[in-house]
Formats: sequence, structure tokens, C-alpha cells
Amino acid sequence: MDDDDNQTWLIDEGHGVIEKKTAIGVANLLPRERLIHCWWIADYSMRNAGDLATARELDPHYRSDGLAAAQALALARASAAFALSEGELERRFFDLFDGVCDELRRR
Repeated sequence: MDDDDNQTWLIDEGHGVIEKKTAIGVANLLPRERLIHCWWIADYSMRNAGDLATARELDPHYRSDGLAAAQALALARASAAFALSEGELERRFFDLFDGVCDELRRR
């Protein structure tokens, strides 16, 4: 899988999760859906603003929620990414992007 495929996949999956979140509430999302949503938030912020400031504005808990969901799913790459400091995640995001997406897609 390549970055273009993963980016398209994340946009499509993220859109579906956002619709579901709107309909039933974030508390009712499955861990995989919560993780997709948190990774989508980070991706949206990085690709549109070049940093994670927008991610914090969209959801101040995106990192802790992403980490909890990744740990619940036993996804090592996603857990490691969300365990990073925000600055380190920001610096390494594009290097980590495909690995986290690939891990999520296989789940």
C-alpha cells in the first residue's frame, strides 16, 4: 500500500466515522472507529496546517483517545505513534503515516 492509497482510505473511512459519530455520539464508537477518527484528525491537521494545532482544536483528547483505542486493539504502531509527545508526533507524522494506516486497514 502506498501513501496515496492510504490517504484516500483514511479520508473515506474518516468520513464514515464522522457521520456515525454525529448520529450516535463518540462514546458509542468502536475502538477501531475511535482510532480511525483520531488518526484522521491528526492527518487533517498535518496536511492542511502543517502542524497539530488544528488537531488540538478539533479534539483536545485526540492523542490520549487514540492511544487508548490503539492499546485496546493491541496495535503496536498506532500505540507507539500516539504515545509520542505532540512535538515528536508532528515531526515524525509523515514517516509513521503508512505504517499506522496499514496496521489499521488489516484490523
